[in-house]
Amino acid sequence: MSLFVPTYFAPISQYAAIYQSDTITFEVEDNYQKQTYRNRCYIYGANGKLALNIPVKHKTKEGRKKTKDTLVENDFPWQQQHFKSLQSAYRSSPFFEFFEDDLLAIFNKKYTFLQDLNIDTHLFVTDALQIKQQFNKTTRYELNPESTDFRALAIAKKGIEIEMDTYIQMFDDKYGFIPNLSILDLLFMEGANTISFLEKINVNLK
Repeated sequence: MSLFVPTYFAPISQYAAIYQSDTITFEVEDNYQKQTYRNRCYIYGANGKLALNIPVKHKTKEGRKKTKDTLVENDFPWQQQHFKSLQSAYRSSPFFEFFEDDLLAIFNKKYTFLQDLNIDTHLFVTDALQIKQQFNKTTRYELNPESTDFRALAIAKKGIEIEMDTYIQMFDDKYGFIPNLSILDLLFMEGANTISFLEKINVNLK
């Protein structure tokens, strides 16, 4: 069993670990942390690496809040902005049009909780890749779980360096290859071949 944090269109490294795991469990009892992929993903824009950030509501009271209780701030048109950014970056990619309608369904749905959104993005990706893998959810937080712990893959600020093969990206003639972007970057460029790419990545956090 492998343990993951549900994140927003998770980076390639996380989906490599997910694909290579027999069973997966999502951490739903952790405290919310800033500077993670919980509320952001990175794509390849016309000017290089581009962050898509989901605005979240912050409690006025002091103290920690659980990720599952984190609310999406819908006073900003973030969904419209994110979808337009994806269209601008990938409309000319080989496979964007195959997934555009299913992707649009996520950006047209109103979310209250961040975690629900992240799980929907996971379901979108597993459906796109035809991964039949089911997932469980934690019932309590464990600092040192017995399962294989991939929760650190959710950290965005420092980042986990994972070696991976290069593939053609939309603007690599300008800025070169950018590794470990959102799984969407690989999916839109490689389509069904995404799976063979994920199989070759060695995700070892030790």
